[in-house]
Amino acid sequence: MNPLLTSADLATQVAQLPPGWQVDGKTLRCRRVFGDFLEAIAFVNALVEPAETAGHHPDLTISYNQVTVVLTTHDAGGLTQNDFDLAQIISNL
Repeated sequence: MNPLLTSADLATQVAQLPPGWQVDGKTLRCRRVFGDFLEAIAFVNALVEPAETAGHHPDLTISYNQVTVVLTTHDAGGLTQNDFDLAQIISNL
């Protein structure tokens, strides 16, 4: 299990992510807006393979053309490097 990141580590990691990601308590989140429902679902479907490969699964909320992605490492009780690694991958989808 990866250790929890310190406040300084979190600030460094967030600064390296594309705009739109933010730390919210013990989670890392972003909201993506698409042209329609089908585009939103295509994005969610594209998340499946990288999340499975990483063994790290985001919490997702879908509202028509919007997808909110929330990352946290549940077994560590907060944010670890795994969350930021997956956020980078998601940012490139």
